[in-house]
Amino acid sequence: MTVKHVLDGIKVLDFTQYLAGPTTTRLMAEMGAEIIKVEWAPYGDPVRGVGYIKDKRSAYYIQQNRGKQSLCLDFNKPESREIIKGIVPHVDIVMENFSPGVIARLGLDWDTVHEINPEAIMCSLSAFGQTGPLARLSGFDYIAQAYSGVTSMIGEADGPAYLPMLGLGDVNTGVHALAAINAALFHRERGHGGQFLDISLLDSYFHCHEINVQMYSASEGHVEPSRSGQHHFAVSPLGLFNGKTTQIVIIAMITQWKNLCEAMGQPELATDPRFKDIRERVKHRFELVDIIEAWLASMPSDEESIRVLEEHRVPVAPMLSVAEAMAHPHLKERKTVRTVSDRAFGEVEIPGVPLRFSQFPELLPLEAPFLGEHNEQVLRDTLGYSEEAIAGLAEQGVLISRTNN
Repeated sequence: MTVKHVLDGIKVLDFTQYLAGPTTTRLMAEMGAEIIKVEWAPYGDPVRGVGYIKDKRSAYYIQQNRGKQSLCLDFNKPESREIIKGIVPHVDIVMENFSPGVIARLGLDWDTVHEINPEAIMCSLSAFGQTGPLARLSGFDYIAQAYSGVTSMIGEADGPAYLPMLGLGDVNTGVHALAAINAALFHRERGHGGQFLDISLLDSYFHCHEINVQMYSASEGHVEPSRSGQHHFAVSPLGLFNGKTTQIVIIAMITQWKNLCEAMGQPELATDPRFKDIRERVKHRFELVDIIEAWLASMPSDEESIRVLEEHRVPVAPMLSVAEAMAHPHLKERKTVRTVSDRAFGEVEIPGVPLRFSQFPELLPLEAPFLGEHNEQVLRDTLGYSEEAIAGLAEQGVLISRTNN
C-alpha cells in the first residue's frame, strides 16, 4: 500500500483561523493529513481578506491553507451543529483556536468530543490558555508577547521597545501544538486513547527565554535582563556590528573567541585582561565593539570580512533584507523559499516546509480551497449525505460557497 506521507490516513476537523492554529494544520497537510477546515459563514477565515489581494484571492490565505478542504457553515442554524457533531466520530483530531468558551458554545467542548469519540485528540490553542486569570481575554501574537516579557527585550537599551515584523509567536505556538499532537497520536497508537491539549501563545513565548528567566532567578534578582540594542547584555561579542556598507552579525562564544582574534590579525586580544574570559568581555563589550568595527572598516569590503571570518570558523552572517534572503542560492536550493501556483492567484513565493523526511523527499501538490469548495465532498464522503440533502442544506443557507475567493 502506497503511503503519501508520514500522516497519511490522519483526519483533522479544523476550526482554526488567522495564523497560529492554521500553522499547525498547514504543516499536518504538508505531511499528508486530511484537513477539513470549518469556516464560519458568510466570509470564512478572516485572512481571506488580509494581505496582498489579487483577483479577490489572498496570498496570506494561500500560504496558510494549502492542502485543506473548506467546509463553510452558518452556525446560526442548528443543522450546522449537527453536521460538525456528525463529523467528530470520523476524525482523529479536533483543532480550534477560538477564545476559550467559544467552541463549547458550538456544542463541541472537550467532554462532548470525548464522549462522541474517545479516540479523538482535541487541541485548543489560545493566547493565554484555558485556565488562569487571563484565560478569558482575547489576544493575538503581540498581546501574548507583551505579557511574556519578550517585547521588553527588543529594542535599544535606553529607548522604546519594538515589535518584530513577523509572526514569531503564532508560528512558534503552531509548531508547539504540532509537537503535542504528534506525541498524543503516538500515545494513542500505544492504546491509551484520546486526550485534550491546552496550548497557548503565552506559554510558548515564555518558553523562548533561554537565559533571561534562570539568570534573574539564580541571581535572586540582582541581574535583571533588559533590552540591550544591537549587542547582547550577557554574551560578548554577540551582536550587530557596523561594516563598510551594511551590518554584520558576529558571534564568538568561548571556543570561537581565539579564532576571531586571529581573523582580525590581533591574537594578543585573546589574552588581554579586558577580554580574557566571557565575564570580562561582557564588562568591556563596548570597547570590544569598537575594536571589531575598526577592523571591519579597515577591510576592503564586507564580503571580504565575512570570507575571512568564515575561514577562521567564526559564526558570521550578513544582515539580509527579506528580498535578499528570498534570492539567496542556499534558500533557493533547499526550497526554504518556495514558488507555488494557485488556481486563482497564479504563482507566488512563500516560505517552504521546514520539516524534512528522507522517505518523503518530494513536496505534496497542494491547493488552497475556495470558500466552501468541499461542502459536498465532506458531507457526501464523511457523513453519507445524499445529493438532494446537500442541495437542500445549500438552499436553506446552512452551507455557503464561493468560487472566486
